[in-house]
Amino acid sequence: MKLQGKCQTTAMGIMPHTDVERALELALSLDIPFWPQLPRISFFEDMYVQISEHFPGISLDQGNRSISFSLEKFYAMLEEYLVHLDDDAYFRLSPRYAAVFHRFLEKDLSSYANIRGQTIGPVSFGLKILDQDGKPMIYYEEVRQLIFDFVARKVQAQYNEMYKRHAGSFVWVDEPGLEMVFMAFTGYTSEKAFEDYRLFLERFPGPKGVHLCGNPDWSFLLRQDLDVLSLDALARGEIFSRYREEIKAFLDKGGIISWGITPTLTEEYAKENVKTMVERLEQLWGYLEQQGGIPRRQILEQAWLAPARCCLVNIDGEATVEKSFRLLKEVAEHFKGEL
Repeated sequence: MKLQGKCQTTAMGIMPHTDVERALELALSLDIPFWPQLPRISFFEDMYVQISEHFPGISLDQGNRSISFSLEKFYAMLEEYLVHLDDDAYFRLSPRYAAVFHRFLEKDLSSYANIRGQTIGPVSFGLKILDQDGKPMIYYEEVRQLIFDFVARKVQAQYNEMYKRHAGSFVWVDEPGLEMVFMAFTGYTSEKAFEDYRLFLERFPGPKGVHLCGNPDWSFLLRQDLDVLSLDALARGEIFSRYREEIKAFLDKGGIISWGITPTLTEEYAKENVKTMVERLEQLWGYLEQQGGIPRRQILEQAWLAPARCCLVNIDGEATVEKSFRLLKEVAEHFKGEL
């Protein structure tokens, strides 16, 4: 399956809604809908909790809404885990851990060319979850190897379940932790991470996508075997566009860039409109055309547009996020008029 760009709209998975049907309606209003992750509804709808189901060594504290890792517990649970390696059902998102995912798959999705799932990526999962000494579990060599294998199996299982209902399904991984890989204090080198990620993507089913809102070494991702790279272009676009040679190579091999452009923070949204959003993209794309030698038509043909980032902190709940989605569709229509 080859994905089409053409300034189609999509969005990241995490949403502030407490009404499942309202969140689904908003997700389904975009060109490429996705199943929403709604942590305000349930602790189990948190992205890190969802991926953790059946990972050995993990403990959940629902009362404190926390997740932790124990190396001792890891080895105690490892044998049970290995017994299920060939059981696809063991790695699926269960209704308890992802009720909204299953509700999404009950919808009529036949009118869409593509639908999207998502999960937290292996680097972010491994860096986020700490043991009793505050050590990220990815720092344990034997655990790190299992993390990449585990997440690959979870992605495969999610993809398989979605594909049964829609042949245009794909899954991307959310990787905020990749920004930390390039900070010296992590102790996990970019060279090791690059090789681990290359091998991980070889096992990735369907189109391969990565999203992050941070500011990593973008060449790390642009040089990987990816079909989609999603970023917060509103905050990171100017830095990202400076990687013009890598961006050109990424586009020339057929990759799609999802430009997160419309603000979801209330104070940011108040300063923007269709005109300012169009001007921001024109500036970024104009630079890539003039300084990077990338034809404007190619940029448009291989672009998706999205809100800049997820947002759970607005005092108005979902109101600003919903406005951002509406603004996004107006911006997209502007550029679709050129195609």
